[in-house]
Amino acid sequence: MRKFPLILFGATLIGGCLLVAWAWRLARYPVRNAPSAGRVIVAFGDSLVSGAGVNPGEEWPALLSTRLARPIMNAGVAGDTTALALARLNKVQELHPDLVIVLLGGNDALQRVPPDQTVANLRQIIARLQDDGAVVLLVGVRGGIIGDPYHRKFAKLARETDAAYVPNILDSVLGNDYLMADELHPNFRGQRVMAERLLPTIQWLLGQDR
Repeated sequence: MRKFPLILFGATLIGGCLLVAWAWRLARYPVRNAPSAGRVIVAFGDSLVSGAGVNPGEEWPALLSTRLARPIMNAGVAGDTTALALARLNKVQELHPDLVIVLLGGNDALQRVPPDQTVANLRQIIARLQDDGAVVLLVGVRGGIIGDPYHRKFAKLARETDAAYVPNILDSVLGNDYLMADELHPNFRGQRVMAERLLPTIQWLLGQDR
């Protein structure tokens, strides 16, 4: 009875990773401050970063840290909008990060913040981190149930700011009961999918695939 979910999980994991790696390699462009030394890596965002729905150590920053054999500081705060994250950005800057993975926007969508305001806040976050010398990886989330106002805007923002970009990190995860702890947050299997999808891009940003 467990074979079908396991097969589906494997297909989601492998298919999603291949898609992200393929899309990134086709669309690769110069990323500001890359390659990163990777001495200080920070995951910055909301509950999708902090690990809501899973036990400590099962969240994707921890899983990714293990895969990279490098420490990753988790600076996720549940409930954060892009505006709230921008307001606490100075605490992240005080860490002098070499690489920052930015995953925000879900709470903006839930609170119906205009997409252009979300993008404007993200632009400020990216610019401030880059001005301090960090490589920024912007991670996309879906901004709506029927349509997705974030997809094109996030991709455009990444290109305009010379940030790296991984689109829609929850593609095929959101709505999949086998991968979700609740309606909004992945379980430990979903967290693993997220980590594996981010891995090839981060390895490239660290110069590990050369």
